[in-house]
Amino acid sequence: MRTIACSAPYGAGGLGQHFTQLVEESRTSGTLQQYFAPRVQEGDESHAKVITEWVSPWVINYTPIRYSPGWKNYACSDLFDRAVAAQLTPAKGTYVGFGGQSLYSFRRARSLGYASLELQAANSHVRNVSRRHAEALRQWPFEASWLNETQVQKTLHEYEMADVIVAASQYTWDSLVAEGVPAEKLRLSPLKVHPRFVPPTRRPNDGIFRVIYVGSVTVMKGIPVLLEAFSRLKGDNVELTLVGGWATRGMKKYVREWTAKDSRIKLIPGDPLPHLHNADVYVHPTFEDGFAYAAAEAVACGVPVVVTEDTGMKDMVREGVNGYIVPTGSWKAILERLEFIKSRSH
Repeated sequence: MRTIACSAPYGAGGLGQHFTQLVEESRTSGTLQQYFAPRVQEGDESHAKVITEWVSPWVINYTPIRYSPGWKNYACSDLFDRAVAAQLTPAKGTYVGFGGQSLYSFRRARSLGYASLELQAANSHVRNVSRRHAEALRQWPFEASWLNETQVQKTLHEYEMADVIVAASQYTWDSLVAEGVPAEKLRLSPLKVHPRFVPPTRRPNDGIFRVIYVGSVTVMKGIPVLLEAFSRLKGDNVELTLVGGWATRGMKKYVREWTAKDSRIKLIPGDPLPHLHNADVYVHPTFEDGFAYAAAEAVACGVPVVVTEDTGMKDMVREGVNGYIVPTGSWKAILERLEFIKSRSH
């Protein structure tokens, strides 16, 4: 039997989708004992525990921690971890946690007699994440990483404690092995996109070349790289839609400067599916992603993708068939692919 915990709400965002897949696969196989999350599936209250009051909003919103994405992420993850640990009860099955939010619950589960500790690696090795973020921020230093050294050290301890580490992509697997994690400790378990992501019955035929990105609008996701590339794509019949939102004032200012000087660029919130159904190409310019749901959803919708070498979703890319893999951080490589795809569209 499996007990699963994740600080992301059931079904919300990439991490929440990853968590949901684990819960539902365990439910289907009859091995779901219970799960912990800030929000659970409706009707699951009998075997799911809602963890909502693990951190005071006052701490997040009215202390200096609010100015540091790294410390804010660490505080939320760490306090969630401690709250889950306090509610665990004796069991003989497997405890499943996510990287950066499982050290205290791992220790508690071990003391309570759980037979196995399983760590879900939603990102590549934490040292690789740190390096990739540092590379992005050296070029565009108006944001800060959500990962700090304290979180790195905690995650390294989780790697050591885990009996099994599950990688969602070959990219993540390779990064873990490269940092010295024994291959025999690893298991590869690819993620799946929601079945609602399917190709449309028809796409627009109005002569506009539509480029789309879906996800967090941050430096680490490579948004500046994408903007640099798109700005050099010639023609008034092209547009770039960023579906998502910023998390920092620095990125807010940066994006607004771009949209003010180039009317072809727009940022909107909401459901990505309608935009994927209208898109000619999806670009995922990230500096690091363990998987990248949005890019995988684009492929499921029949949209060609341009992704970097530092995303696990590249496992799904067949070069020249459903997409292209480009060097991380290269706006020139992205521009080259956009020009090529544009020349073949419509």
